[in-house]
Amino acid sequence: MSSVRPRRTATGSITWRSTCRAERVVADSPSALSATTIRALRGAKPAADPWAEPPWNLERERRLAGGTRAALTVFLTGAECPYTCVFCDLWQHTLDEATPPGALPEQLRRVLERQTSPPEPDACLKLYNASNFFEPRAVPEIDDEALARLAEPFDRVVVECHPKLVGERCRHFAERLAGRQDGRLEVAMGFESVHPRALPRLGKGATRGDLERAAGRLERFGVGLRAFVLVGAPYVPEPERMPSVLDTVRFALELGARHVSLIPVRGGNGALEVLAGRGEWRAPTVGEIEEALDRSLELAGAAAVVAADPWDLERLATCPECAGTRRERIERIGLTGRTEPRIECARCGEGEPVEQR
Repeated sequence: MSSVRPRRTATGSITWRSTCRAERVVADSPSALSATTIRALRGAKPAADPWAEPPWNLERERRLAGGTRAALTVFLTGAECPYTCVFCDLWQHTLDEATPPGALPEQLRRVLERQTSPPEPDACLKLYNASNFFEPRAVPEIDDEALARLAEPFDRVVVECHPKLVGERCRHFAERLAGRQDGRLEVAMGFESVHPRALPRLGKGATRGDLERAAGRLERFGVGLRAFVLVGAPYVPEPERMPSVLDTVRFALELGARHVSLIPVRGGNGALEVLAGRGEWRAPTVGEIEEALDRSLELAGAAAVVAADPWDLERLATCPECAGTRRERIERIGLTGRTEPRIECARCGEGEPVEQR
């Protein structure tokens, strides 16, 4: 869940098809950007084939009980999310039309056939579809049985979904997967930022109450909860950026989240650049990501796994001397759950803990 997609030239610089439109929006719209405006600022969507093998990766993730386990993440290709979040770039990997029945099981089957060995006994399968797993246009309900059958070898299955779409279909899917233990199914929800100024403006179409109700339903269904939390959410006043991240993490933990992923907001979709021009957003620094990770670990204690997404972290780094080692530190902490001293960089000083600056 990175934020937004740039078009890069041969030299690596970022260009925008909608520069003129963006300038007009800055001048004419002092309030939050509408879904129509956000979509107008996007570049062209690449062609996607719902019957082709989708992207996937196999990595390790920390287990709350200790140690690590294999996690196979499959980035399924399906219909675009009906919500229009101002920070999102996942739309570029989706279809304009509804997902064809049978396509998602075929995608998953192709990925599983590529694996060179059976899943480890405690392996996790993440089915991320850049949308909502329980939205019928994105995931045809007729495919639930086939997807559950393909997921049978895995100890845990994680899907992503908007809080308003967590309902009876989620319960039925959990029942299809049941057999080894309660909580075999986990749902990852975007908590994003619960800052009162930001949440209504993100385009999420969700309130704190929606998150609370969805978490309550998951608990009743015996389904685990994961949370995505933004670092550098737009619309958050500068002095409140870090407190709002921690407030959102705290809220997710209070609702029972046992895995919290910190997602740095990266520019690139035009909409965030409009907000940056208004002073409503800036990209987080690597130092902010480190601080958010360290302090969120303290909040969670032994109650939850906390990790920061290091994808494309180099785009946010300002110092080539320490970028690599700081990324490695973030990755290690995500796997061990143990804090480490900050990387101290003689060149930039950014690696020093905030309190020592």
